[in-house]
Amino acid sequence: MNQINNFWNHFKQNNFVFLLLNEIPKDELKIHFYKLISVLHLYNKDLNLIIKNKDDVAELIVTANGNPYLFKDVELLVHHAPVVERWKITAFLQPEQNTIKYQNGTDKPFEYNGINLKMSEMYFQPIQNIEKPTDLGIKIYLKNYIIHKDNPKLRDVVYIHIEHLIGEKSFANDITFIEIGQLTCKMNDVELLDLYNLADYINLFKKQK
Repeated sequence: MNQINNFWNHFKQNNFVFLLLNEIPKDELKIHFYKLISVLHLYNKDLNLIIKNKDDVAELIVTANGNPYLFKDVELLVHHAPVVERWKITAFLQPEQNTIKYQNGTDKPFEYNGINLKMSEMYFQPIQNIEKPTDLGIKIYLKNYIIHKDNPKLRDVVYIHIEHLIGEKSFANDITFIEIGQLTCKMNDVELLDLYNLADYINLFKKQK
């Protein structure tokens, strides 16, 4: 409990910095964020934080990076979170609610380690295991897979996309395996679905189990 209290005390004392994201130099902001992360890691070195600053309320998300073995630690930390004015404190990445930007193709590319991917340009094919019919796997198809296939960070980038799309718990619990492949113009015989519809497909799949 001491490390949990230390983290929240530090956050209460320094949270105002993160309410001023657009007014504080990035270098200074990084120092404050790394300090907050370092205090978090005294509690659990494998947890992470995401800060979203909206117009009237900022959000602090505590994430286990999709590791189900760390879910209880996230829940315990957030359970003891204090009430902090102008802040919403959330356990885990939550499912994306607004997919209109993906449907319209107006979403911005997510860039990580030199890899640019747009959710609106990603597709998936469900893969079922005959021996384990309750397991759901998916194959993700990318337009530029050939360019990035040798990049060891490609799988991480794809995983981050899916986590942000369907939520951290669904990513960990509902998908058994993920493959990645090249999207080509010769795939008319393959039924592909827009990746932004993955959450709806998972819900349908679970109902049919």
